[in-house]
Amino acid sequence: MKKFMSISEVSRFLSLIDPKTKKPLNHILRYWEKEFKEIRPKKINNRRYYSLAQVEIIKKIKFLLKNKGLTISGTKIFLNSKINKLDDHDINSLKADYYKTFLKAKSNKILEKINKIKIYGKKNSS
Repeated sequence: MKKFMSISEVSRFLSLIDPKTKKPLNHILRYWEKEFKEIRPKKINNRRYYSLAQVEIIKKIKFLLKNKGLTISGTKIFLNSKINKLDDHDINSLKADYYKTFLKAKSNKILEKINKIKIYGKKNSS
């Protein structure tokens, strides 16, 4: 796996895609960079590259903003307080909810791939 991802790769990975044009919504990540000090991509030839640790933080930010409906200031407070480190054992915690949503999305992707294989069959490699 790569150590760094471009801004478009991160947008696609997080499903930040315009439904009409199918283009990645990179402006959202650029805006979040201005708002959250935790996101500092490496810039090479004026292109942004995010480390895997930063991608995890961005996933958490997206979850809190989009899924939980927190404001930007609420998300900043959540990230700055170490709430997510303290609630690992509470089944109704935000972190547990984040992982449930993440696993559900992963499961849906796997099911989609299985259904495609069922419909179209396995390609012959011979």
